[in-house]
Amino acid sequence: MKNLLKNLLPYKGIVFVVLLLMVAQAFFQMKLPQYTQVMIDVGIQNKGVEHILPEAVTVTESTSLEKHMTKNQRLKWHNLYESYDKDSEILKRKPISDKRLSALDKEYIEPILERYQQKLGKEKMDDAGDKTKMAMGIAYAVTCNEEAGLDTIAIQNRYMLKMGKMMLLVTLAILFVVGGVSFLSSRVGASIARNLRSKLFSNVMSFSNAEMSMFQTSSLITRATNDIQQVQMTTMMLLRMALFAPSICIWSIIRVYQMKAHMNFVIITGVTAIFLMMGVLFSVAMPKFKIMQKLVDALNAVSREIITGIQVIRAFGREEMAESRFDKANKDLYKNQLFVNRAMISMTPLLMIIMYGLSIWITWVAAGRIDMGEMQVGTMTAFIAYAMEIVFSFMMIASLAIFIPRAGIAADRIAEVIETNTTITDKGEIEDLPADAEGLLKFDNVSFRYPGAEEYVLADISFEVKPGETTAIIGSTGCGKTTLVNLIPRLFDVTGGSITLDGIDVRDMSLESLREAIGYVPQRGVMFSGTIDSNIRWGKEEASAQEVKEAAIIAQAESFISQKDEGFQSEISQGGANISGGQKQRLSIARAIIKRPKILIFDDSFSALDMRTDTKLRKALAEKMSKSSKIVVAQRIGTIMQAEQIIVLEDGRIAGKGNHRELMRSCDIYKDIAKSQLSIDEIEGISN
Repeated sequence: MKNLLKNLLPYKGIVFVVLLLMVAQAFFQMKLPQYTQVMIDVGIQNKGVEHILPEAVTVTESTSLEKHMTKNQRLKWHNLYESYDKDSEILKRKPISDKRLSALDKEYIEPILERYQQKLGKEKMDDAGDKTKMAMGIAYAVTCNEEAGLDTIAIQNRYMLKMGKMMLLVTLAILFVVGGVSFLSSRVGASIARNLRSKLFSNVMSFSNAEMSMFQTSSLITRATNDIQQVQMTTMMLLRMALFAPSICIWSIIRVYQMKAHMNFVIITGVTAIFLMMGVLFSVAMPKFKIMQKLVDALNAVSREIITGIQVIRAFGREEMAESRFDKANKDLYKNQLFVNRAMISMTPLLMIIMYGLSIWITWVAAGRIDMGEMQVGTMTAFIAYAMEIVFSFMMIASLAIFIPRAGIAADRIAEVIETNTTITDKGEIEDLPADAEGLLKFDNVSFRYPGAEEYVLADISFEVKPGETTAIIGSTGCGKTTLVNLIPRLFDVTGGSITLDGIDVRDMSLESLREAIGYVPQRGVMFSGTIDSNIRWGKEEASAQEVKEAAIIAQAESFISQKDEGFQSEISQGGANISGGQKQRLSIARAIIKRPKILIFDDSFSALDMRTDTKLRKALAEKMSKSSKIVVAQRIGTIMQAEQIIVLEDGRIAGKGNHRELMRSCDIYKDIAKSQLSIDEIEGISN
């Protein structure tokens, strides 16, 4: 929850405006039941008359009414009314404010009721409720208006039209406020999602291999998509409902209390039932929310693995096993989501039962109070409306409570990636490689172990790679060849010793300067969706067409490129799925060559090439890249026999160092590798 709210801090100004708009929405929405109440009580029942003092009265009726008044009341009454003219038999009420009329209602209610009962020929009702007395007083005012010749229907229509206009204005205000809240909350939610994606991706791009090993690729994809979507959606809901729902609830409770309908016990019972229901549901569902994102990660991991390895799966006829793995992950997520959804969906019908139960209860209690004259129909209607607002506010709070836990977990997972600091960074004071650097690379007693590991992968590694020369690294699988070359561009940092480039420790150089001096070709040729030209230009974006072509020629890629209809503009699908492994390797080599780097690193990059292409490529590299220091990791001795220096690794240590002939005489491990790959005639020919 902390990380979820932290995302809102940059938008605190907009959030404040949204909160103000939601308070305004709650204020306007509370007006509607109030207007409904007066339209029923005053507009319909009382025919638009709000007070017991008639707007006009005949002189005869006024004289009869004065008989029921005290002396002071009669004197004041004469000041309240005036004749239309000297001969008129009609008295009209002088302009009086609503506040004073309300006070006069209380003062004149008794004489007016006595006169009204006398006029109807009924006995005085001493046990009538205040609401009934007020209704009878207004009925008398309506009768007086009719006897004085006033158009009571026009009065009623005028009042109804006035209230209708007020309700329309309030509704339009609510629509305006809701539109503003929706616009601003959507904007904030989308902006937060955009910024989170940007921060997450930017930080992942800075990760070294050590940080990348902390997160599965499928998990990073889930965090960048599903988790951020959860945060975005919940943020919008949070802004729309976070203050609105509590405001509506509190305001409705206050209005219920102010109405003095003496039915507060109904609301208290309903709210208690809602709290109990929500408490039970959330205690059951919350534990499932916490594991949902992990199950999404697991499903994505299985899906990615199966889709990536689909060819191998088909080749071995293991489709059923792959489907079984996917089905298990899918069903685990399905069962979790089904349980949560069933628990949460059951909340809506339960709340509806409580809501309609409250309506029936309120109507039943109110009917008795209306019968006793203690309540009017409009008051009951308004009370029901406020009760429904309270229930709906809890429904909104409940819907938020459904999404917030999952979004909070998602926000924590996103923050975990964003707040993970890469261990490979520039130091405070850094050096850039001089423009005239030669590319002399030196390993000085280098050791390395992975973070958290106890054993060293590499130990006591010392050698030099001179400009213009080729240093080959060979050894058994898992001996540390790839780890060794990954230390040069600082994909990992050495644990002990140092690596220097032209006398400068690579850790003291800026990453940009260091990696600009290196052309790296990984074991697996990685292609990006686009064209052949755009893939080669990954090494040097501003390269000319001639430079691209020359790099392709050196990498022996121009031959297959020229056979394509669109040449260098031929499309490359994602991952290079539409070209062969050897073609991907050659394009990867071209991408490294186009940089014209000081150091070229080939991590087993010739494995998919045939011997003829391999020979041509090595010859072209020797001619065109003669000034670069070249490091070649290889499995085949035939690829590295011409190297000026060969490093033989065994269990992370140097077991032999020298050229091919020297190692054939001094290194048994190298000799065993040679015997396993070369014929006796080839070995003897080379030795001689």
